[in-house]
Amino acid sequence: MLHVRYLWSARWRNIACPEFRKGIWAKVTDLEIENADLEIKNVKEGERWAHKGLEPLQCFTYLIFYSLDDGASVQEVLSEITDQRTVPNIFVNKVHVGGCDRTFQAHQSGLLQKLLEEDPAYDYDLIVIGGGSGGLSCAQEAAALGRRVTVLDVVVPSPQGTSWGLGGTCVNVGCIPKKLMHQAALLGQALTDSRKFGWEYNQQVKHNWETMTEAIQNHIGSMTRGYRRALREKAVAHVNSCGEFVEHHKIKATNGKGQETYYTAAKFVIATGERPRYLGIQGDKEYCITSDDLFSLPYCPGATLVVGASPAALECAGFLAGLGLEVTVMVRSQLLRGFDQEMAEKVGSSMQQLGVRFLRKFVPVEVQQLEKGSPGKLKVVAQSTEGTEMIEGLYNTVSFCRVSGGRMNTLVLLAIGRDSCTKKIGLEKIGVKVNEKTGKIPVNDVEQSSVPYVYAVGDVVEGKPELTPVAVQAGKLLARRLFGGRLEKCDYINAPTVVFTPLEYGCCGYAEEKAVEVYRKENLEVYHTLFWPLEWTVARRDSNTCYAKIICSKFDNDRVIGFHVLGPKAGEITQGFAAAMKCGLTKQQLDDTIGIHPTCAEVFTTLEITKSSGLDITQKGC
Repeated sequence: MLHVRYLWSARWRNIACPEFRKGIWAKVTDLEIENADLEIKNVKEGERWAHKGLEPLQCFTYLIFYSLDDGASVQEVLSEITDQRTVPNIFVNKVHVGGCDRTFQAHQSGLLQKLLEEDPAYDYDLIVIGGGSGGLSCAQEAAALGRRVTVLDVVVPSPQGTSWGLGGTCVNVGCIPKKLMHQAALLGQALTDSRKFGWEYNQQVKHNWETMTEAIQNHIGSMTRGYRRALREKAVAHVNSCGEFVEHHKIKATNGKGQETYYTAAKFVIATGERPRYLGIQGDKEYCITSDDLFSLPYCPGATLVVGASPAALECAGFLAGLGLEVTVMVRSQLLRGFDQEMAEKVGSSMQQLGVRFLRKFVPVEVQQLEKGSPGKLKVVAQSTEGTEMIEGLYNTVSFCRVSGGRMNTLVLLAIGRDSCTKKIGLEKIGVKVNEKTGKIPVNDVEQSSVPYVYAVGDVVEGKPELTPVAVQAGKLLARRLFGGRLEKCDYINAPTVVFTPLEYGCCGYAEEKAVEVYRKENLEVYHTLFWPLEWTVARRDSNTCYAKIICSKFDNDRVIGFHVLGPKAGEITQGFAAAMKCGLTKQQLDDTIGIHPTCAEVFTTLEITKSSGLDITQKGC
């Protein structure tokens, strides 16, 4: 029996050992190898490394495994945890360094010597539970600061069986596929507008759902591979397992085969994100889908009922309508809860102009399957939130009827909110406080939970914006504070965002309702206007749909505390103004700025009408 501290695998296809067969790869640098026919060579004073210009290194053991059993399964495990199929494949103190070139780079940066010298009390300096945007940002930044880091990440398939790889919601089933499908819908609108600009085409133009989803999924696949490569390059271990605390500073990782491994760490970051919520009614999980399933759906969804009024609900409804599908949105109460409600209603009106039907003040109580198929046909029974009125919707005809019969629905998309993934990770065993209703974790201004060594970033954090860039920034700054001696904190107030509805809505800072609550109405001045994009004039699109608004604090030099725009490319517009708001943008500075003509963004340099004046803001021309 041989005790191994450092492992360099020289024969990939023939490596094997009982511990690997159990899937306990974390012990790869601390194994007991029995009955192995192996050759042991001591590599001293940089021998075999001289051609790379390495300084003499601490002696470590070089193992060549010959003719051992079960090599294929070992190769599969190592490939999964390292995403590397070449040799040498080097681990130091349970940290995967990589091949020869990566080890050379680690030596040049000082990381290799640091790893060789450490005899840590814990397996890792940091364990991140969750491989989404925030978790990966934190892990990679910590590793760049020379810390030993591992990421635990696994995706539990949706009730419809949809699963995905590393990267979390944004990359796989959120921002990325949503924006690409939004773009597909915009191209359809551009085709319509193009005739007014002189483009002539006689052939029938139609959209192919399968072509679109295949291209989008291929792009997502390349991104997830990039994430795995980035972790490998930064020597961050990636464990495809569920993490659960079993005691202080110790977690159990369970992989898809039920195999368990235990890890310890000095600090932990919870970045498990959220998953779509179901209604809890008959037929919801059997026949309905969520955003987890839509972006990889292998067939065109057909006429769709979208349940919910969240950003995801309206975005999905918008691009489905833009692709030429019949779409109805069933809304329990208000659109875009938490956003500026004047803007939310304008978003709804703009969608109605494009043919999206809204059914307000109703909730589904039952979903029945009438016909199987791809997509099949469903009947939805709904009840009024203001009384006992019941309706049955059979979608696919012209309108939604308030009696039995009506339109036949081929797909029901649930977008009623999301639940935090914190219930099954053992937080109660170590005393981390969690909001019992929402599952979110209360933290202080440095993302620290009620247990000092446990932190949280991203959508699981209570009372913070559920936005990918916010999670990325919070994770990066957290790692810098923990391991880099920095003090900067994440700014959660001036976090810009955009809702990618057909007509985009971008905002930064306070909603008008929240500004009134915080500053009081008499201390605010709101400047606003409707505007008509030049591109819409020739296309003869409506001249009074796009809208711009800023909210200013009168007693703070008219500082802009709220920015809102409904119009084309609103996200691109908002990003630039968000930077200005970070610098303390005032109304006078906007007035002093020369606009770029003709653009939509220039409207913010010419705002004159206040809400309090009551003057007309409708547009008559360019």
